[in-house]
Amino acid sequence: MRKNKIKQMMQQGKPVINGWLQIPSTVSAEVMSHEDWDSLTIDLQHGLISYESALPMLQTISSTEITPLVRVNWNEPGQIMKILDAGSYGIICPMVNNKKEAEKFVQACLYPPDGYRSFGPVRGLIYGGSDYSKHSNDEILKLAMIETKDSLVNLDEILSVNGLDGVYIGPSDLGLALGEDPGFDKNKSTKTYSEICKILDKAKKNRIFAGIHTGSAEYALEMLELGFNYVSVGSDYRSISAHSKTVLSKIKN
Repeated sequence: MRKNKIKQMMQQGKPVINGWLQIPSTVSAEVMSHEDWDSLTIDLQHGLISYESALPMLQTISSTEITPLVRVNWNEPGQIMKILDAGSYGIICPMVNNKKEAEKFVQACLYPPDGYRSFGPVRGLIYGGSDYSKHSNDEILKLAMIETKDSLVNLDEILSVNGLDGVYIGPSDLGLALGEDPGFDKNKSTKTYSEICKILDKAKKNRIFAGIHTGSAEYALEMLELGFNYVSVGSDYRSISAHSKTVLSKIKN
């Protein structure tokens, strides 16, 4: 089976830089795929992307060496299994609140006896290889999002779940849960930043990966220096918007 490059990188202590796709287009996916990202995540939660759009985007990403990941819109086994069958090499699962939900998520990604994933990988066999079923339990990356009050209360139990590879912090929802404004790149004086550091510390103690979504290269570097294993920076949508604003402000001013 094809090895999960970014999982190997993190195991070796190398930082992973993840790109984010919110636009339902193989063209934008292709543009991003030909840049030097380590992985690209197709966002089915807050992006504009459906399964029908995600499948050809996965095929587009797979024409390069970039590792394809997907953030599902909910902790729903059918959706998780279907997008894994389509060739995603990792799942980011939002709104994981407790140990039971974390176990449900992990087990949906794993074939028996470790989980209850139904067999029928279809495109997974094409992308992963003919021995996909024998090794996918080890290669598929399973990342639970920590972003709610309940997840903070139950963090120790969530981190102890067998088979969970790591956690992924959503700063916007985490900020809302703590009574602060949503947004990326939290200042050190905020409650959200303090909790981000606590989550990172506990993930390290449990020997699992820790990732976070950021809004700028500068903040992404800061988070990597802090000890995060992987960072996402903006998105295709935000990149287009930010570049347009920069160009227009220079010309119109």
